[in-house]
Amino acid sequence: MTEKEIAELRRRYRVDRTNISRIFGCLVSEKKEILSEFEQSLGTMSEDDADGILSLLKKIFSGRQGRNLHEVEFSTLEVNEGEEYRLISELKSAELLDAEKRGELYAKIAQTLELDSNYVILLAHDRYDVFDYSADGERQEDSNTVFSYILCAVCPIKSAKPTMSYYMPGKCFRSIATDTLLSRPELGFVFPAFDDRQANIYKTLYYTRNTKDSYESTAEALFAAKLPMPAAEQKQTFGDIIEKTVGEECSLRVVRSVHAQLAHKLEEHKNEKIEEPCRVDKSEAGEMLRYCGVEEEKIDAFEEMFDECFGENAEVHVSNIKANKKLEVETPQVKIKIDSDATDLVETRVIDGTKYILIRAEDVVAVNGINVKI
Repeated sequence: MTEKEIAELRRRYRVDRTNISRIFGCLVSEKKEILSEFEQSLGTMSEDDADGILSLLKKIFSGRQGRNLHEVEFSTLEVNEGEEYRLISELKSAELLDAEKRGELYAKIAQTLELDSNYVILLAHDRYDVFDYSADGERQEDSNTVFSYILCAVCPIKSAKPTMSYYMPGKCFRSIATDTLLSRPELGFVFPAFDDRQANIYKTLYYTRNTKDSYESTAEALFAAKLPMPAAEQKQTFGDIIEKTVGEECSLRVVRSVHAQLAHKLEEHKNEKIEEPCRVDKSEAGEMLRYCGVEEEKIDAFEEMFDECFGENAEVHVSNIKANKKLEVETPQVKIKIDSDATDLVETRVIDGTKYILIRAEDVVAVNGINVKI
C-alpha cells in the first residue's frame, strides 16, 4: 500500500463518509481473560460518540510505513490451506456477523498479547465504493470497484485521575470521579490490503504503536507470518553490522559518509515523488561502503551479515536506519548534534596519545544561551 492509498482509507473515518454501521468487540483483562463481548450500532450513538469511535479506529492508519505500518504477505500455501488466513478471510466474507469466528479471533489475541492493563478489541467492517477519475482528471463518484475489508484495533484501557470541574447548573465546582478511558490503539490490522486501489487478498496491513515491539507472538497467531524487525531495532542492528564488519575502518569519516548517502537517497526519493517507501538492500548499502573506500573483503562480510540479520533479499526502510536530520556524535558523558550540512566541521584526532573530538568554531559559540569568547 502506498501512503496515498493509506490516506485515502483514513479519510473515510468520519460519520458522514463511512459505511461502518456496527462495532463489535470484547473487553480483555490483563490476565488474558475475556470479561465481556459487545456489539453496538453507530446509528444508536450520539454523533460525538460515533466520531470518537471512528477516530480511534482511524489510528490504525497512523505512522510511517516500515515503522508503525507493516505489510504482511501471505504465501499461496497459506491462502489455500492456512488456518490463520481462513479465519480472517471468513470473518471478512461474513462482514463480522459470525459470532463464533469473532470469538476465535478474540481468543487468539487474548492468549498471546502481553499488555500491562485491561484492553478492548474493536472490530469493524467497511464497504468502500472506490471512486475513479475520468480521462480529464475529474473525480467520478460512480464506481465499478467496491473494497470490502475488516479492521481490528486493540485499545488499552487507562484510568483517568479525579479532577475538578465547574458545574454550570449548580454554579459551583465539583470533583469528577475516576473513570476509565480508551487509549489509542496499541496494535491492529486491516484485511485485505488496499493495493492499486483494490483488494489484495495476499496481504494485510499491520499496525503497531510501539516501534520497539511488534508483538510478534500475536502477529504469528493471527497471520502465521514472520514480521520485519521492529523499526527501532533495525537502526541499532544496521549500525552494529557496520561496526562489526568494517572494524578498524569504522571511522567518523565512513559513518558520516554513509549517513550523508542515506539522507541523499531519501531526499531524492521525496523529490521524485515516488509513492513506494524508500528502501535499501545489502548491495546498495555495500556500494555506500565501497564509496567510502572500505575493503572488498569487509564489504562481503557486511553483505553476509546483512542477510543473516534482516533476511535474504531483504530491503530495509531508509527512514528506519538513517539517523535523525542531525548527525549525533556521542561519548558516555557528552552528546553533540550536528546539522547534516555542517558535518565537515567535526573531526576526530589523537593528540599526545589522547583521543579528541574537534569542532571548528567559526561562528558565535554559546553556552547555556550565553555567548562566550574563545
